[in-house]
Amino acid sequence: MSMSQKNVKTIFCDIDGTLLRQVDFNELNEYDFEVLPGALEKFREWIAAGHHIVITTARPESLRGMTIRQLGNAGFQCHQMVMGIGREERILINNNSKGEPNNHRAMAVPVLRDGGFTNLEWSSVGL
Repeated sequence: MSMSQKNVKTIFCDIDGTLLRQVDFNELNEYDFEVLPGALEKFREWIAAGHHIVITTARPESLRGMTIRQLGNAGFQCHQMVMGIGREERILINNNSKGEPNNHRAMAVPVLRDGGFTNLEWSSVGL
């Protein structure tokens, strides 16, 4: 594995309140949305770096087409989308790299609802 492949990360990211301003699912519109500060720029940086992006959302599967169009209209790209997940805490479970106790591969970056991506310490998770 080359050094560049080793540094490629899989990023799981929510939509509502994280990438786009939180609205009620009944008010979702593929043309009317607010991209939160710094989110699109950071996504473009991650795509350019070759990271794998998985969008996760509590939006129901019935909104998949509208969600894909909305994200596209907003300028976001992703590799996969997992819909219909719970709205409460989300826990990522993963093993340590090569069994090394301090080489964590499951990390989190808590984002304030509608707070955007600015003023976050991305370097703490290697981004």
